[in-house]
Amino acid sequence: MNSNEKKTQPPYYSVIFTSQRTEGDNGYGKMAQAMEELASKQQGFLGIESARDNELGITVSYWESLDDIKRWKENSAHKVAQEKGKKEWYKNYNVRICKVERDYSF
Repeated sequence: MNSNEKKTQPPYYSVIFTSQRTEGDNGYGKMAQAMEELASKQQGFLGIESARDNELGITVSYWESLDDIKRWKENSAHKVAQEKGKKEWYKNYNVRICKVERDYSF
């Protein structure tokens, strides 16, 4: 998790968003930053990690519960970003929701 990380013990949940982008920014960078800031203020948000190269983007967000994830998906500003993503920013994407049973780090 990044510097916005809130320490928590498993179990918690992750949303894994993998995507391939269309050409050009078309406002994507500004919206991505706004969505990260907005998500960080949502109930149950624990943190986010993201990486992108020329082919693939992976963003993993962490949440306390499935209900928190559902509320984020239904957030009105997030819905606007989702629609723009489908129409303008992504060639394709996948969303996977997982329960984290254990974590450790070095």
